[in-house]
Amino acid sequence: MAKNAGPKYPFAEIEPKWQQYWEAHKTFKAEEDPAYPKDKRRYVLDMFPYPSAQGLHVGHPEGYTATDIYCRYLRMKGFNVLHPMGFDAFGLPAENYAIKTGAHPAATTAANIKKFRSQIKALGFSYDWDREVDTSDKDYYRWTQWIFLKLFEKGLAYEAESPINWCPSCKTGLANEEVKDGLCERCGTKVTRKRIRQWILRITAYAERLLEDLEGLDWPEPVKLMQRNWIGRSEGANVVFKVDKSTLNSGEKTEDLFIEIYTTRPDTLFGATYMVLSPEHPLVERITTPEQRAAVAAYREEAAKKSDLERTDLAKTKTGVWSGAYAVNPVNDAKIPIWIADYVLISYGTGAIMAVPAHDERDWDFAKAFKLPIIQVVAESGEWRVESAPPNSPFIAEGYAVNSGPFNGLSTAEAKQRITAWLEEKGIGKKAVNYKLRDWIFSRQRYWGEPIPVVHCEHCQAESAADPAAEHDSAIVPLPEDALPLTLPEAASYAPTGTGESPLAAITDWVNTTCPRCGGPARRETNTMPQWAGSCWYYLRYLDPHNDTAFAAGDKIGYWAPVDLYVGGTEHAVLHLLYSRFWHKVLYDLGLVNTKEPFQRLVNQGMILGEDNQKMSKSRGNVINPDDIVRDYGADSLRVYEMFMGPLEATKPWMTAGLVGASRFLDRIWELAGKVRGVGEGGAPPHSLEKLLHKTIKKVSRDTESLNFNTAISQMMIYSGELAKLPEIPRVLWEPLVLMLSAYAPHLGEELWEKLGYTGSVSKSAWPVWDEILCADRENTIVVQVNGKIRDKFSAPAGTDKELLEKTALALPGIQKWLEGTPVRVIVVPDKLVNVVIT
Repeated sequence: MAKNAGPKYPFAEIEPKWQQYWEAHKTFKAEEDPAYPKDKRRYVLDMFPYPSAQGLHVGHPEGYTATDIYCRYLRMKGFNVLHPMGFDAFGLPAENYAIKTGAHPAATTAANIKKFRSQIKALGFSYDWDREVDTSDKDYYRWTQWIFLKLFEKGLAYEAESPINWCPSCKTGLANEEVKDGLCERCGTKVTRKRIRQWILRITAYAERLLEDLEGLDWPEPVKLMQRNWIGRSEGANVVFKVDKSTLNSGEKTEDLFIEIYTTRPDTLFGATYMVLSPEHPLVERITTPEQRAAVAAYREEAAKKSDLERTDLAKTKTGVWSGAYAVNPVNDAKIPIWIADYVLISYGTGAIMAVPAHDERDWDFAKAFKLPIIQVVAESGEWRVESAPPNSPFIAEGYAVNSGPFNGLSTAEAKQRITAWLEEKGIGKKAVNYKLRDWIFSRQRYWGEPIPVVHCEHCQAESAADPAAEHDSAIVPLPEDALPLTLPEAASYAPTGTGESPLAAITDWVNTTCPRCGGPARRETNTMPQWAGSCWYYLRYLDPHNDTAFAAGDKIGYWAPVDLYVGGTEHAVLHLLYSRFWHKVLYDLGLVNTKEPFQRLVNQGMILGEDNQKMSKSRGNVINPDDIVRDYGADSLRVYEMFMGPLEATKPWMTAGLVGASRFLDRIWELAGKVRGVGEGGAPPHSLEKLLHKTIKKVSRDTESLNFNTAISQMMIYSGELAKLPEIPRVLWEPLVLMLSAYAPHLGEELWEKLGYTGSVSKSAWPVWDEILCADRENTIVVQVNGKIRDKFSAPAGTDKELLEKTALALPGIQKWLEGTPVRVIVVPDKLVNVVIT
């Protein structure tokens, strides 16, 4: 897409010139200078990109440009700024490409990173490239493995065989957060369930703190809400139901069996008419009667094929099978049937529920489908009856207890408290807090990821079996720290097996090793870490990227942390941000970081749509390649245009006409530079433009500070338009504009600064300062009202006293005609209005 006319601003020459200068002089290198007090330091971070083969898209520069402008502004305001960049390099795309072509993922990843780095540098961002990180580099993932071992030592990393989300296409397990609408977030394939050996991180141990500490963060409220909902805290009670022995197999009648459930509505216990166990519940096998065994087995097999989303979809037809067994309702000793149904998940609560169909939609649908009793135990008003007919629909709201024995007539809130206290007194229940958050399925059955630094040793397992005091499963032995990094071996095939084992399992020379504890034969762990592992802590490695004795030195963490501003897309609202917060809190508990939270302020940039107002995609043919824009219009034009499109957080359509407008603005600036008077020439600037200059400095400064870049650019356009009307431009009116513009269009800013006779980078200069007196309007428009309605107006100097404003207002012809006699009173608001009150 070429310009209609030849460019006036020679960006093709100027932009590479200054990019080479910045790199040669390390202009933006950050140092831990103690001369800067804590309040004059800023750590500004972009969410680092995954280096895909496609390279940058126009969405990347939006957030990167925003932080770059902000960082340049801060440096010129006297702040010490850390602004690094790196690459989130592990992941499925590189591995899938390797499977197709045979190329090693490391080779394709390195090539992609080289391309990304070149594209990013071409846009003139002021990153400290000496701090670049690559999560797939062994010197980096050595510390990812080290942090994993710390999680293992604290009991926060454990191995278990469990049903997980499984992508048949990617042939790997997925965390709950990686499943969107029942589909794999990566490839869009329908997710199924598979029971395999997994590494799991106990993020639930931090659920309450992850929830509480959101309050102190300057984050968008929708993001906080998404995290709160994902954590899903609720208060209720755990209640124990005893299984009726009379229906059990003879072998199960010797001991009492109990089913514990969690409910947020203990006040509805008298309405529990059946129970439901998840198909995966460990008691299913023990309580199922011989007559029902075949039906239950078939049902469990079908349920195992469904994703959690499918199973819990409110719109789906409810399915289930009776176990043949009964439980005893602890509040009224009623025998209620125990069903098996897939709408109950083993991963939530206890994997069992009491079903109260009169007051729960899912239980209602199930009861109707299987003709189970429905008993109302909550009424809408305080007028209740001991006996009432079954309701016509489930009543979900709070109300008053009915059909609930001694608790009849109590409000829902009081009934909850009283019944919970009664349960605790009887020893059959207790108050409880529950979370929707599940432990993090951490391992992946793929090649291109961090190896998990443990081995499995049968000898140590045998010894631990004889030692009841063993804290960990001693079959799992962590590698010593001096054995890190555990690097990936070369592989003949990167294709996933689909059996639950990664491609690493086939590399026997690597798998078979020596146990670091007993010296006997052992097998390495063949699962790898997920892509999220490296991104959980990368913001810390930037602080000390070349340290080979720690992930970061304590003094450098203390100097920079936490991240003051973090900018990225909303797609990371749960996944990356939640995982990073979890790891950070573990490191905080270990005394390794100085703050409870990693990212103090979060800003989500909006999406850039195609010109057709659709999300950009190859299939729609609306993708804009930033390389083409830089080639035809220059990086500065792309930067200015993306910031001028609208508010940073808003979703905006790409418009080539707008890009052309931004380019023409820079062309005009370049042309105006030829009209600037030299050193020593000129004198006092025109009075009107002096005021406009200071108003411009004030607005651009405040808008840049608040990330309202579009309005800052608009103000610079207005000011430059007025300068263009002058036959010659006094230097005193020009230099402040160059300084401000240099944050937005840095290549042009550097060149104009050099033309003014200065040496060195303009980024080392001070940001211009406005004079508040010159920003004040000399005259104000005074609105005159009669009984609150505008009837006239006049101009008056700023600060005119009340008496003169009142006298002037009453003398106006437009007001005189409304006055009959003497006004009751006159209300004067200085510099704004006069309101005449008459009867």
